[in-house]
Amino acid sequence: MGRRYVILDVFADRPFAGNPLAVVLDTEGLDAAGMQVIAREFNLSETVFLLPAEVDGRKARLRIFMPHKELPFAGHPTVGAAVLLGLLTGVGAKGAEGAFEVEEAIGVIDCRVLLTSKTAGRATFTLPRLPTSAGEPSSEEAAAAALGIEAADIGFGAHKLARFSAGNPFTFVPVKDAATVARVQADSALWASAFGDDRNSAVFVYTRETADAANSFHARMLEPAITEDPATGSAAAAFAGVVMAFERPADGAHLIKIEQGYEMGRPSSIELGLDVAGGQLVTASVGGSAVVVAEGTLLG
Repeated sequence: MGRRYVILDVFADRPFAGNPLAVVLDTEGLDAAGMQVIAREFNLSETVFLLPAEVDGRKARLRIFMPHKELPFAGHPTVGAAVLLGLLTGVGAKGAEGAFEVEEAIGVIDCRVLLTSKTAGRATFTLPRLPTSAGEPSSEEAAAAALGIEAADIGFGAHKLARFSAGNPFTFVPVKDAATVARVQADSALWASAFGDDRNSAVFVYTRETADAANSFHARMLEPAITEDPATGSAAAAFAGVVMAFERPADGAHLIKIEQGYEMGRPSSIELGLDVAGGQLVTASVGGSAVVVAEGTLLG
C-alpha cells in the first residue's frame, strides 16, 4: 500500500533553509525494521513516523529514526511533527496558540503550536528531561586536533569543553570566534580518540560571535554518521546545561537564540527557553518555525 509522507524544513520560516524532516503519516503494519529502511531511503538526519497515541487525549506517538538507528528523542523532529499535527488538525489556527501532548520513547512531551499560514507554523516543546552531565570531555588538544583547529582556539569567558545530554549526548566545544567555527573540519582518523568511537560522538561547536545580532550563539553540529546537521534541537536542549554551567543566568525566564547551518547554506534559528529559580534550572523549552516543502507517497 502507499504511505503518505510530508517533508518540512524545520527551524526556518521559509523553504530550503533549516533542517529537512520527513514525516510518514501512514504507518499501519510497519515494524522497526521497516521504519529503518524508509529512514535510510529518505537519508535525512531524521525521519518521523506518526502512530496513534497509547493514551487517549494525546495527539500522537512519534518514532524517530536516523538513517542508521532509532532515537529516543530529537528536537527538530518534535518541532516539525508538532507543526504538521497542528496543520492537520487545526490546533494553533486563527492566531490562537494551541497545546497538546505527544509521546516519544523518552516520555510525554508538551507542545505548543501557532500556525502562521496554511503550510507553516511555530512550535515549542518543554524538555521531557533536563540536561545532565554526560561525563568528562577529552583534552583541548585532542578535541582541537580532531576538529582541525588549535587548542588555543578553544574557550571563551568561563566556557570550556563539556559534555551534556538531555536525551542525546553531545560534546560542546566553545571557540573564540565565528571564523574558527567556519574553519572546523572533522578529521575522521582522530575523531574516536577525541569524542568516542560509538554513534553518540556528536560535537556542537559554538561561539558568541553571531551573523545576526539578534542571536546569542553561532554553532555547528558534526557527527560521523551524518557529517553535519543544519539545526539540532536535541543539542540546543543539552546546551541548556552549558548555559547554566558557564553563564550562570539569574533567576527568571531567559530566551537564548542559537543560529546554525550557515556554513551549509541552510540558515536556521533555534530558540532555547530557560526558567531559573534559586540558581537552578527548573524547566526548559526548545522552539522554532517549520514550513511544509513537499508531499508525496511511498510506493514500496
